[in-house]
Amino acid sequence: MSAGIELTDKVVLISGGSRGIGEAIARACARAGAKVAIASRKKEGIEAAAARIQDAVPGAAVVPFVAHMGQPDAIAALVNDAEAALGPLDAIVNNAATNPYFGPMIGTEGRAWDKTFEVNSRGPFELIRNFAQRCVAASRPGAIVNISSIAGIRGAPFQGVYGMTKAAMVSMTQTLAIELGGANIRVNAIAPGLVETRLAAAIVSNDAIKERIVQATPLGRYAQPDEIAGAAVFLISDAASFITGHTLVVDGGLTIAGM
Repeated sequence: MSAGIELTDKVVLISGGSRGIGEAIARACARAGAKVAIASRKKEGIEAAAARIQDAVPGAAVVPFVAHMGQPDAIAALVNDAEAALGPLDAIVNNAATNPYFGPMIGTEGRAWDKTFEVNSRGPFELIRNFAQRCVAASRPGAIVNISSIAGIRGAPFQGVYGMTKAAMVSMTQTLAIELGGANIRVNAIAPGLVETRLAAAIVSNDAIKERIVQATPLGRYAQPDEIAGAAVFLISDAASFITGHTLVVDGGLTIAGM
């Protein structure tokens, strides 16, 4: 088996692919040789992302799909459509997420709680279930990468419910790695620190919070989306063929610094 970090001819589906980390992962996968399906809720945004990736990686096979990642029926249709367009999926990346409330956890309203769990927990599980069932039925190996967060492995002030969903993703990664290992399906997660994305706008745009995080980070800065993408390509690739159940922290050293 090749141990190279390349994805030639692999088919990868990435949720939340219209911007930020998802778009960066899709672009990196395309550069590594993969055929890429990207999904997001808004047609205009996902089509624009596909065009940007194709401009950056001439000749790349990138197909955009509109899907609400909190709706099981939409997720099942997405997997069907992606495989019809590009062939059997080799890997999925669960990147779609939402964080509608920033504030003290006890102030979270029910609607925000439900939406956060719907998109960040139920959605990734349903995408994994659809993908894994197909892999098992066809006796086909697979790779799953879940985008968690350091908010899921430590306290997450003012992002409490979001942090709960990301902790659930780490737990789901570990359990499914055990349950699916016999079918040669690897399940891993990435836990980014602060990354400059729209999802993190409430932190990046708050100078006091941002500076406190930057000062506590050994590398002295926050990340750009492309800096998360390499970890995803590695975990999908055959170079990670004996890695499963792992959560790879990509945070510039923030967690070990003790903040």
